[in-house]
Amino acid sequence: MLNTYYTVKQQGMDEITIQKSRFIGYVKRVETEEDAQEFIQEIKKKHYNATHNCSAYMIGENDQIQKANDDGEPSGTAGVPILEVLKKKGLKDTAVVITRYFGGIKLGAGGLIRAYGSTTSQAIKTTGIVKRQLMQCISVKVEYPLLGKLENELRQSTEFILDDIHYLENVEFIVYIIEGEEASFISWITNLTSDQATIEILDKKYMEIDVDDTPSRS
Repeated sequence: MLNTYYTVKQQGMDEITIQKSRFIGYVKRVETEEDAQEFIQEIKKKHYNATHNCSAYMIGENDQIQKANDDGEPSGTAGVPILEVLKKKGLKDTAVVITRYFGGIKLGAGGLIRAYGSTTSQAIKTTGIVKRQLMQCISVKVEYPLLGKLENELRQSTEFILDDIHYLENVEFIVYIIEGEEASFISWITNLTSDQATIEILDKKYMEIDVDDTPSRS
C-alpha cells in the first residue's frame, strides 16, 4: 500500500464552450478497469447524440493501467491530452470522459489538444482533489483521572487525529497517526501518561485531505 497518493473526490463535472463547441467534462474515482469502462458507457448512453465522447483513465498503485480513446476525433487529439493531464497531476484511480457537441467551427489538431486538456483540468478542479494518507489506528486506554489531560493534548496536536473516545471501564481513545510514526507516538503517550496507558495497534486505513491541486510532474 502506498503511504500517500492523490486522486479525485468521488465524482464531478464541468463544462466549457470553445468556438461554439460544447465540451462537457465528467470525472470519477474508479478502482478497477471495469469501473472505468462502466463509467464511460454511462456517459456515452447519457450523451448518445453527442459528436464525440472521448475518454482516458489511469488506475493502480503504479499507474499500471492507462488507456485513452479519441472516439472519432483525429488520432492523439483527445484521449491522450486527457491522459496527460492525469499524468501531470499525478492522479491515481481516475477516469475522465469529455463529451463534445460540435459547434460548426473546426479547431484543428492544436486547438483540439488544448480544448480537451483544458476541459479536463477544469472538470478536475471543480470535482476536487484529495490526498489519501495511509494512517495507523491506535487504541490508547487510560484511567479516568488522565482523561482531561490526554484529550486536551490529543486535540491540540497537529500530528495525530483523535477519531473517537469510548467511555468504558477505562477511557479508550481511538487515534490515527501517519503510518511509520508508531514508535514516536507510543513514546509520546508513555511520557505523557507516566507509562500508565495501555496501547494497542489496530488496523490501517486511508484518510482523505482536501487539496487545491497536486504538485505538477514534469
